[in-house]
Amino acid sequence: MTWLIILIVGGVLGWLASIVMRTDGQQGIVLNVIVGIVGAVLAGFIITPLIGGSPITSGRIDPMSLLSSFLGAVVLLAIVNLVRRGSPR
Repeated sequence: MTWLIILIVGGVLGWLASIVMRTDGQQGIVLNVIVGIVGAVLAGFIITPLIGGSPITSGRIDPMSLLSSFLGAVVLLAIVNLVRRGSPR
């Protein structure tokens, strides 16, 4: 059940991050989901302990875990854009 939550929340957060970074039209839904999931997992291990709250990988969803997962997806998307285009946007 935890993986299903990570897939759904990661996909939505990846999509929202791509809208914020204005890359929604250049990449497909698959890359949005992958960036959201990987960003959520990495943020759960790195950002969440710094700001408090439980990581999204624990299966609990609270505002801090959503915020850190979203920030992780935005940062990861900026890194992907930097590698692909040479500018984070």
